[in-house]
Amino acid sequence: MSPMQPFARHNPLTDDEFARLDAFLDNTKNSRAMNLEQIDGFFTALICGPEVVMPGEYLPYVWGNEQTQDGIFENLEEAQEILSLLNRHWNTIAKTLYEGGVYLPLMHEDENGSVTGNEWAKGFLRGMGLRRGSWNQLLDDEAHAGSLVPVFLLAHEYDPDPALRPPPISPERREDILTSLAAGVTLAYRYFRPQHRAHAKA
Repeated sequence: MSPMQPFARHNPLTDDEFARLDAFLDNTKNSRAMNLEQIDGFFTALICGPEVVMPGEYLPYVWGNEQTQDGIFENLEEAQEILSLLNRHWNTIAKTLYEGGVYLPLMHEDENGSVTGNEWAKGFLRGMGLRRGSWNQLLDDEAHAGSLVPVFLLAHEYDPDPALRPPPISPERREDILTSLAAGVTLAYRYFRPQHRAHAKA
């Protein structure tokens, strides 16, 4: 089986399709619904993680209710459209990592045209949270745990608890953190790949 086969019918979302997803998420009534940047981080954590998590479990977190998808869509056609877009974006991330590439996170620019990465990191932590116990293996591994430091720095940059906030991050330091974050995602994916494959076959 060639490496391309699992994603043979995959094609990345276009700008218009991202805009459609963005508009749908903006109209979701639940204030805890994720935005696109959070979804990208969330999906990346689930793809990198040691266990297979099925859509029926993780999609309710996207909508913010964490229990059900009831009432999310106006009709079946909208459900099929939105779920297809999300699935294709999932495959964009999975295909890149599967083929050994470095996945560049989807991050929005702020009002100053800068990328902060805060929302992406929060989404990644929410993805880790679905299998927190399994992720502890990496967090407790002194040789590899540093790969996730950029995620925690950005996720807690403006934490309500001052004890969790990192020191102020300069623009130059943020650039380094974002570069390290992308590399850390690749490391986490490779670290857990044997377990992920074993779990998928179980």
